Amino acid sequence: RHLCRNTLGVGVNRPGCFAEYLALPATNVIALPDNITEEQAAILDPFGNAAHCALAFDVVGEDVLITGAGPIGIMAAAIVRHIGARHVVITDVNDHRLELARQMGVSRAVNVKYQKLSDVANELGMLEGFDVGLEMSGNPMALNDMMKAMNHGGHVALLGIPPQETPIDWNQVIFKGLVIKGIYGREMFETWYKMIAMLQSGLNISP
Repeated sequence: RHLCRNTLGVGVNRPGCFAEYLALPATNVIALPDNITEEQAAILDPFGNAAHCALAFDVVGEDVLITGAGPIGIMAAAIVRHIGARHVVITDVNDHRLELARQMGVSRAVNVKYQKLSDVANELGMLEGFDVGLEMSGNPMALNDMMKAMNHGGHVALLGIPPQETPIDWNQVIFKGLVIKGIYGREMFETWYKMIAMLQSGLNISP
């Protein structure tokens, strides 16, 4: 349903939700439980992007690499930790964002200007690469680094949007047997149900 060619996004293809009144299909409205705070409700839209991407592949017991420690990347890190990933490594070049990621409990928050991913993997005892990659930055270099860091048979979800056409080293994809999935928005209505359930089960997205 979220892939309908005729979808009109509120705030994208038609006026957004800051109006006093808004008309939309009743099926698009989800009543929030009383134990979801207003602060949580206010960020369910970007949290939905994080949830859709983080849940694209099975991460239980897996080593996960997240490139891009913006709000969505950090929330994705919290999600994969919550549902049972083994090691969660997040990369960025902004130390403030990386510190926020550390507060969310990642295994390593790596400034790639100063540290190599391969060194971090060795420190964590990962000899074969990452099992799941979540690309959140849209940075071509970050995507290239991710492909090199993936294990054979690894899975990569792409949410970040590159600023221009981006070359990919297809040798990394083909010879490693990587599975790549594009992520856009949220799944209606599965993502909304899952992210509310995770919040109710104790997921903390407040660093």
